[in-house]
Amino acid sequence: MSKNIIVTGTSRGIGFELVKILTEQGHHVLALSRNCDPVNELNLKNATAFSCDIYNEENLTEAKEFIKNNWQRVDALINNAGLLVNKPFGEITMEDFEAVYRTNVFGVVALTQLVVPFMSKNGHVVTVSSMGGVQGSVKFPGLSAYSSSKSAVITLTELLAEEYKETGPSFNVLALGAVQTEMLEEAFPGLEVPTTPEEMAKYIAEFALNGQKFYNGKLLQVSNSTP
Repeated sequence: MSKNIIVTGTSRGIGFELVKILTEQGHHVLALSRNCDPVNELNLKNATAFSCDIYNEENLTEAKEFIKNNWQRVDALINNAGLLVNKPFGEITMEDFEAVYRTNVFGVVALTQLVVPFMSKNGHVVTVSSMGGVQGSVKFPGLSAYSSSKSAVITLTELLAEEYKETGPSFNVLALGAVQTEMLEEAFPGLEVPTTPEEMAKYIAEFALNGQKFYNGKLLQVSNSTP
């Protein structure tokens, strides 16, 4: 059965691959990203792409109108958009911190608030976090804003699952290990890791479609590295 799925951060990397995978499976996808050209250039029948800053009220209103006028129901929301700034703590600015939190936390809050009223008890909100946001995991210098923001959405997911446990939807969070994306290359030039965006996108797509049958309010660590 075809489902209506919203994916953020779709201009490249995992989000871009998610759009391709989900539409190939026959699902309808609303792709939200500041740069909608990459998805539009695919000319996918089941994909609609908006140029959208997920913390911009005007952009969010446009997304809400699309849902009301075309779908009326959202089956899954994949909060994938992310911003990473790699700077020593002594050099990172409040503007850097605010930019990271706007995308990684406040944007997730704003879009989730918008979408949840359109979801049923069987709906699923999946937020993409990072192993760097998991308490007790290995931490890396320079990622004070990024990793702390990714920790925030882990706790947010647990809270929302509790708040909506009677009515749904389900909320889960995936803490990803390193994936060979453009964002990783920009933050850590020259670093090579074995997991591709396509492989991770396949996992996330399957989890978004079916994970709510088995999990709610859970953090799943999706990493093939140790520790």
